[in-house]
Amino acid sequence: MTKRKVALLPKSTVSDEATRYLFRGQDVEFVYCKMIQDVFQSTAKGLTDWSVIPIENTIDGSVSLHMDWLVHEVDLPIRAEWVFPSIQNLIGRRDELAGDDGQWDPGKITKVMSHPVAMAQCLQFVRANLPHAELETLSSTTESVRMVKQNPGVGWAAIGTKLAAEDLELDVLEAGVTDHDNNFTRFLLVGNAPFERPQAPLQKTSILITLPEDYPGALHQVLSAFAWRRINLSKIESRPTKKKLGNYYFYIDIELSLDTVLLPAAISEIEAIGCQVRLLGSYPSLPYEE
Repeated sequence: MTKRKVALLPKSTVSDEATRYLFRGQDVEFVYCKMIQDVFQSTAKGLTDWSVIPIENTIDGSVSLHMDWLVHEVDLPIRAEWVFPSIQNLIGRRDELAGDDGQWDPGKITKVMSHPVAMAQCLQFVRANLPHAELETLSSTTESVRMVKQNPGVGWAAIGTKLAAEDLELDVLEAGVTDHDNNFTRFLLVGNAPFERPQAPLQKTSILITLPEDYPGALHQVLSAFAWRRINLSKIESRPTKKKLGNYYFYIDIELSLDTVLLPAAISEIEAIGCQVRLLGSYPSLPYEE
């Protein structure tokens, strides 16, 4: 049997940690990509079976670029979602940056590098401990750690994962430097291949709704179709259709499987008032277990 392949962002990033967590105990091949566009296109072109997409973060909210790719650029159904902690760490060479007490000396760090999102999630720590250091953003946390590895003796440090520090044989100078303890990222597994996992406690469905033009109260009627059936919506977000100024679609996550009586009936009611409904997927929502 051919081994399944999954595309994801670079090795040793949080995406890598989250993907290893999802596929623990399974024999799959990881295909690492530099940019999110490459991750999507790898599966869209049939080179991989699935793509792993970070779609939302506790602190930063939705990742708009990734949502737009999912909606506008590819047609890949959502097969699963899961949440994984985004824990960042200050990484460098302890022997190079140590003070007289053997601990890392903030004064010896001249530059801190990381991915823009990871940097933003650690700004309180950086401002409190390294206000003098130059900040530089790179394409991934792993690339930042690699730059530190390749440039010894200049006082550089990176914000990244423990996995990156282990893979590149550097030291974790300070663990858990994210500004909030509840920093979690929601990931989506998308692709045309089925994804088999044990029954999840929660099933979800994601849809896109485009309202008819010049229909006052259309959004209210859409929400009413769910409300009177007591269907819970875990997320609703508007995004531009990119066709006309002021024209939006609504991305909705529903805590119900499509294999029910209530949800198809609600969608039919919404379509009856002239709304366009696009199904993005009906899938298991997998809980995080430490």
